[in-house]
Amino acid sequence: MMIETEREATFKRLKSAKVEVVLAVQDTTSFNFGHHPETKGLGVLDDNRTSGFFAHTTLGVSDEGVPLGLLDQQVWCRTKSTGKVPDAHKKRPITQKESMKWLNGLYATLPSPSHVIMVADREADIYEVFQEVDTSATDCIIRATRNRCLANNTKLVEALQKVDFEQKYEIEVARQAQQDSRLAQVGIRYTTLTLLPPQNRPKSSEVIPLQPITLQVVEVLEFDAPSGSEAIHWLLITTLAVRNLGDAQRIVRFYTYRWRVERFHFVLKSGCRFEASQLQSYEALTRFLALCSHQAWQILALTYQARVTPHAPCDTLLSPDQWQALQAHHTRQPIASTLCPTFAQACLWIAQLGGFIGRTSDGHPGVKVLWRGWQRLHDLVDMWTLFHQPP
Repeated sequence: MMIETEREATFKRLKSAKVEVVLAVQDTTSFNFGHHPETKGLGVLDDNRTSGFFAHTTLGVSDEGVPLGLLDQQVWCRTKSTGKVPDAHKKRPITQKESMKWLNGLYATLPSPSHVIMVADREADIYEVFQEVDTSATDCIIRATRNRCLANNTKLVEALQKVDFEQKYEIEVARQAQQDSRLAQVGIRYTTLTLLPPQNRPKSSEVIPLQPITLQVVEVLEFDAPSGSEAIHWLLITTLAVRNLGDAQRIVRFYTYRWRVERFHFVLKSGCRFEASQLQSYEALTRFLALCSHQAWQILALTYQARVTPHAPCDTLLSPDQWQALQAHHTRQPIASTLCPTFAQACLWIAQLGGFIGRTSDGHPGVKVLWRGWQRLHDLVDMWTLFHQPP
């Protein structure tokens, strides 16, 4: 219920701001509660042993990479596998698999007032997803993992190898585990291909009817990766038109925003410290997750808005009580101001509440320090409203 309220609020913001395109970025994470053996109602994680549950989030992101709100969040527990029937899941229709999470995330975005582009990693390389996107008013950018069959009796990778790379250019690579963020020199090439549906789907009335689909494929390859870094190699399948190099580069840029949802999950775990919760049931944890998710996307939005539009007024994200209390604390002026601070200034002030020093070498404040500052801001707002009651 709380996630439905978040979705409606996001749609309202999109409509009010007249956002033409929203990227529906999807990803799954797991929450480990193996250290809380008394918590009731949990399932097992990927190791088939540790207690916990899963969450699949669809985060709305602008075409500039700024989080706009939650579009969907699905939670579930996985039952312990006995391992008696290997690969039994392959014989079930997608409606009975966890893979249905990708389609449910897509369906949740359909009432959006903005044009939706689903963005996802290799786990979403599912033919039913392409089929549903192709028959709806949405589009998608999905990183391929399967060398699919084509209509001309060839394979995807084989056909793409016949296309020349157009040019080299520079893209920003987000920080990964054991790897710092960096600028990568990559080559890019693209083509249009017709994919054939897989033949191993079960014959069931529940299965989505599959047909050949004509899609665009954009490949990005890093030729000279730094020592110790994994070379960039993205094979992106999209329903968007790719008429020229500019269109192809736009597809790649949109795909790089997929890391926003990973940062969202990072905020839940490191800022909210959700896995440290002492709640004693799965039902209570899922309700608490919805509350934390509301806070997490706001922190993430502030982080990126301050980088994309640093000089814009922050009142599109912060309420008057929030930015006035924040401004009064840092200027030591108790009188309510009518001049709204910029995103850059508000972000710095909130980070300083969380312990950020702000030296030149410190760079942009991160989500951890912003989370700590955000908690202190709530206390400032409570005190501010106490002494500034409306007439």
